[in-house]
Amino acid sequence: MSNVTRVLALSLLALGMFMYPQEVLSSAGGGLTLWWRFVLPALLPFFVLSELLMASGFVHFLGVLLESFMRPIFRLPGKAAFVVAMGYTSGFPMGAVLTARLRKDGEISREEGERLLAFTNNPSPGFMFGAVASGMLGKPALGILLASSVYLANLIVGFFYRFYRVASSSPQRLQLPSFKRAWNEMKNAQSRDNRPFGQVLGDAVKQSTNTVLMVAGYMAFFSVILRLLNLWHITLFLASLSHMVVQGIPIPVFQAFFNGLFEMTLGCQEAIRALSSLHQQVALLTLIMGWGGLSVFAQVAGLISGTDLRFSSFVIARALQAILAMGLSQLFLIVAKVPTATLPIQVPDTTALVWNTWHLSSLVFIGMMSTLIVLALIRVRRS
Repeated sequence: MSNVTRVLALSLLALGMFMYPQEVLSSAGGGLTLWWRFVLPALLPFFVLSELLMASGFVHFLGVLLESFMRPIFRLPGKAAFVVAMGYTSGFPMGAVLTARLRKDGEISREEGERLLAFTNNPSPGFMFGAVASGMLGKPALGILLASSVYLANLIVGFFYRFYRVASSSPQRLQLPSFKRAWNEMKNAQSRDNRPFGQVLGDAVKQSTNTVLMVAGYMAFFSVILRLLNLWHITLFLASLSHMVVQGIPIPVFQAFFNGLFEMTLGCQEAIRALSSLHQQVALLTLIMGWGGLSVFAQVAGLISGTDLRFSSFVIARALQAILAMGLSQLFLIVAKVPTATLPIQVPDTTALVWNTWHLSSLVFIGMMSTLIVLALIRVRRS
């Protein structure tokens, strides 16, 4: 039955693409434009960097130093700290890429991989600050509130997931951090990977390019699907049904919500158009960004398909983060001063977008790595 349903769905999709070729072309072009402006500069440099750092043994070095920090809080090995930092830096789907890599290499267990996958996938800082706060809302200062809500909700989900599938065996004994042991672990990792640096760099660029092109394909494909759903008024139909159940919420708000369930960017755009109150706009924006969209879900499912990681835990984590992010945003709006200055809403040129996205991601990466190093130094000094 599932095979028949799949064939029927794909047949309808093919029919729609033949019926609306111009719409398919424009929506696919829009998805690729978004990828070029925000995703490519936020992902490709850090994909290459992460591959080089993993090949150099830096992840093993960091893992020894942060084992006594990550294990008690998140029930994860110290190596997971690198995935957390890169996930916050580059956004979707960096966390899934690195989690799958660690699982394939046998560095983490199945349960640890599912815990790590739950809270290392977020919108990139460039998207929240540049595309949403500055570009869509015209209020750059709101980027701090949006990012704080999404990221803090993500950390709370990570803490909750420390109770996920906890083994009944005796707890693992924590070892105090040691620079000597960390250095030896890094050297051992380097000795196991005896490729010359030229080959390491070439493999990193090739692997990173393949992954980021795969993301582009997902974005273009799901942009087409969502456009067809809107042309066939399917999202409007779902919004109308929801309005019949909850009549206090207008149909355009429900339509923006359903668009956001499928694709995050379009959902954010529709949320701003459908709502006039800033508090309501922020609530729906953080809900959509915490969820991520089915396009991101498909990317993560594809990336972990070669592992034994369960996808259901990721879906539950996204739903939980969406609700927490929405609640935190409203709390922050109560206690924080809402910015009143508004910039003209305009789309800057591609060069500026690329630079701003890369700049924000770089700052987040430097901040995360600096924090991790300081924590490691504190733990070493206490030991």
